Amino acid sequence: MKRETLFLKSVIYLMAVFVLGLCIAVLPLAASAITAPHWSIKLMYGATFIGLYASAAAFCVALWQGLLLLRYIDTDSAFSELSIRALRKIKVSAAVLSGLYFLGLPLAYIVAQEQDAPGIIIICFMFALAASTIAVFAAVLQKLLTHAIALKHENDLTV
Repeated sequence: MKRETLFLKSVIYLMAVFVLGLCIAVLPLAASAITAPHWSIKLMYGATFIGLYASAAAFCVALWQGLLLLRYIDTDSAFSELSIRALRKIKVSAAVLSGLYFLGLPLAYIVAQEQDAPGIIIICFMFALAASTIAVFAAVLQKLLTHAIALKHENDLTV
């Protein structure tokens, strides 16, 4: 493992352990603690937990693709189609995350009204904006990398 990417890889591993820990320990405990008086509220909470697990899956896919991208950088194949493919998958995962959180905003509003906690809406909106920012950033990097590969290929042909 190269020293330049060691820190980034360790941060990705720590984020993955944190997300998996939330999915394995915290979310089931929170789901079992729900004592809603009405079945429609239980359905809303169930949809929320399904959305959280789906967003965790999309996040783990993005983390895996980030690890692959760092591996390509380590093996000096950063300017390749594999890197473009990894960035495309990161972009799609971030877009899925953003879509899930934007779809969850009305549900967050209902839960915030039920629990009298308006911070839930702000947190959900900030997660959606962060995922949107990552999707845009990955799209820009993908386009830049595509142009850099084309320029490199053109320069290889002129020598």
